Amino acid sequence: MMGLFSGNTCIRSHQVRFVLREKGITTDIQNVDGKKIPEDLIALNPYASIPTLTDRELVIYDSGVIIEYLDERYPHPPLMPVSPVDRAKIRLALVSLESDIVSTAIELDGALGTKNENSLRKKLKSMLNSSLDLFSANNYFLNDELTVIDCVLAPILWRLGYFGISLGSEHKAIKNYMELVFSRETFQNSLSEDEEEMHL
Repeated sequence: MMGLFSGNTCIRSHQVRFVLREKGITTDIQNVDGKKIPEDLIALNPYASIPTLTDRELVIYDSGVIIEYLDERYPHPPLMPVSPVDRAKIRLALVSLESDIVSTAIELDGALGTKNENSLRKKLKSMLNSSLDLFSANNYFLNDELTVIDCVLAPILWRLGYFGISLGSEHKAIKNYMELVFSRETFQNSLSEDEEEMHL
């Protein structure tokens, strides 16, 4: 059985958990809470970072590499297109997503309660506003079927209320997208108890 060291509210851990649920992979998930780092994790990963995936002798501790490995190791259902051209487009979109939205969301998550909170909140909302058209172009983000992009993006959108970001009537496309993804059983099953409480 695969093992995953995961943070209860860690965005990158949530992304990996969503992929695992989409793939239907049975995984032994060990929650890493706060500053208490399990000795097993320290022994496996020199950075003691989360998420960290173990599969027999293999240890992976970069969320992007973990997600790509899972999609190749368990090809059904696929989270990347078959066509090399379409796969390249998805990979380029992931690079932009990481730079513009994911990194900002992670920075904001770590800055809550500090003087940098408001500027990062505004930056994240501005990035989402600039992507509005992309949310309505297809059923999912840039595709009519769920892809790895949705697995990376949805955990961030789930946290918008927690981040103090509200969406108005002009964000209807994002709201519709969120409803579509959040209603998936796989997404609901990917949530930790702490993440569920973000919407209570």
